[in-house]
Amino acid sequence: MDLKEGKRLVIQLAPDFAPVHAANIRALARSDFWRGAAIYRVHDNFVTQWGNNETEKPWPEGVVAAPPAEYTRSLKGLKVTPLGYPDQFAPGAGFVRGWPVAYSTKGDWVNVAHCYGTVGAGRGLTDTGAGGELYAVIGHGPRALDRNIAVVGRVIEGIEHLSGLPRGTEALGRYKERSSDVPITTIRLASAMPDGERPVFEYLDEGSKAFADYVKVKANRKDDFYIRSAGGVDLCGVGVPVRRKPSGERG
Repeated sequence: MDLKEGKRLVIQLAPDFAPVHAANIRALARSDFWRGAAIYRVHDNFVTQWGNNETEKPWPEGVVAAPPAEYTRSLKGLKVTPLGYPDQFAPGAGFVRGWPVAYSTKGDWVNVAHCYGTVGAGRGLTDTGAGGELYAVIGHGPRALDRNIAVVGRVIEGIEHLSGLPRGTEALGRYKERSSDVPITTIRLASAMPDGERPVFEYLDEGSKAFADYVKVKANRKDDFYIRSAGGVDLCGVGVPVRRKPSGERG
């Protein structure tokens, strides 16, 4: 997603958790649906939201206007690496394929947690959100949204371009004047970019010893600055490391 002044964000979609919503977003990007769209809401310590702001534009071909409520999915086929510490919002918390998740330890559901950088599909009171309006978390993880809205992805690069914007002064953080909106230059699929321009990323495998050591250090800081170790860490406080792969490497 490119903003004015050459600012770029990279968003990883989550088809393993919200397949219909992810497919909708791909269809919207392919059709250039967001041409003329803008960021129009920046709610302090909560979310930045963008889209066409209640446009009457028809949905492009292939978009499911009323997708299912992909707020959770079955645990079947997923291997969860537990966080190892209690979670305030769910019986269990951990990681699946680099995603921070909450899950049932007795039932059969799992959801991507609303942590910093999480991208969700904006919705109304009675719909499930088709994906035309999206938001990204820019503050402390609003975990109360978990299982109430479809998480469609996360910002893995450039979140500062959303969290550093001026806050809206109207209700829910909306900008008062349309002249304050931040124009979106383009939203496109990485697969549509030339090979030389297409970014490639990797994440620290949650099944590795390095990741286990990383979580342990997060929960038990013992360097000179920390007088007392916390003895624990919340799910959103871990932050799965994601980085660009060096140019020329694939993966």
